[in-house]
Amino acid sequence: MTIFVTGGAGFIGANFILEWLAKNQESVVNLDQLTYAGNLENLDRVNDDRRHVFVRGDIRDRALVERLLAEHRPRAIINFAAESHVDRSIDGPEAFVQTNVVGTFHLLESARVYWGKLENETKTAFRFLHISTDEVYGSLGFNDAPFTETTPYAPNSPYSASKAASDHLVRAYHQTYGLPTLTTNCSNNYGPYQFPEKLIPLMIHNALAHKPMPLYGDGMNVRDWLFVGDHCAAIRCVLEAGQPGEVYNISGFNEKTNLEIVRTICELLDEMQPDPAGSYTRFMTYVRDRPGHDRRYAIDARKICRELGWAPLETFETGIARTVRWYLDNRGWVERVVSGDYQNWVAQNYGGR
Repeated sequence: MTIFVTGGAGFIGANFILEWLAKNQESVVNLDQLTYAGNLENLDRVNDDRRHVFVRGDIRDRALVERLLAEHRPRAIINFAAESHVDRSIDGPEAFVQTNVVGTFHLLESARVYWGKLENETKTAFRFLHISTDEVYGSLGFNDAPFTETTPYAPNSPYSASKAASDHLVRAYHQTYGLPTLTTNCSNNYGPYQFPEKLIPLMIHNALAHKPMPLYGDGMNVRDWLFVGDHCAAIRCVLEAGQPGEVYNISGFNEKTNLEIVRTICELLDEMQPDPAGSYTRFMTYVRDRPGHDRRYAIDARKICRELGWAPLETFETGIARTVRWYLDNRGWVERVVSGDYQNWVAQNYGGR
């Protein structure tokens, strides 16, 4: 048995593959274009595992995808492939439309052709699992109830709009063609191998480099934080027992302001790698807010807990401690992924703030 994973060299996809191969005997075909955030070093632990088949390629390449599907005959497609950073979507939205919308469309078409040729139990058991985000639901006030699976979509950035469009395509392919799709909408992930443009690894990296730790606006924007290992476990649950056509929200039940996150990182760094010059909090810097910055996200994940028996194992306190320790123990990984292009992007995004 085989599963077909797209975007498996990125942050969440790589963590998923590492855990999948540690917990299952099934092989993984991993298709990744290796854009700036895709990194094969994330998968070093499975370099010699014959169950991991890596192919460099674009999900928009229908001929390639259809050849791989015909050759490996997977029982499921899990689509992690996406452009995912809001700031980058503001500076260059076209890449997000191409990957998240056009790419998902072509992947769905390839899956529809492949699934249509399957027979009997193999066809019944096939699944197309699409990994999405809570950002498609828009922004909440501080007293609003959390997002549920029936919350109307209200994306506020090019990134979230492109993910919302891909979600609608996935739904349409189930409703129109009967393709057995599943969609998960997760809250903010954190953990090992996250590219240091995102809040938590960016703050760890900058603090250790004695650079400003930029906090947008007043630092009071709220996110729900989900440890990546818990997210991977939820995806496995949905793949195993989720009902075709359904949407499952996944969260860590950990609402925190950005200010709380950064202060916690500083406290952990002060404890794990003290700086003789003083607390890392001295590098915290407030910068001008980004356009369309959603004030609060919060997810009601009771559906997946109730129907599929999933629950997060990490509290925020245990998960963030594991994460900071990983980045301290893997400084070489960070330095290798922080290329000149990354430095240019940081200067462009934060320099004027």
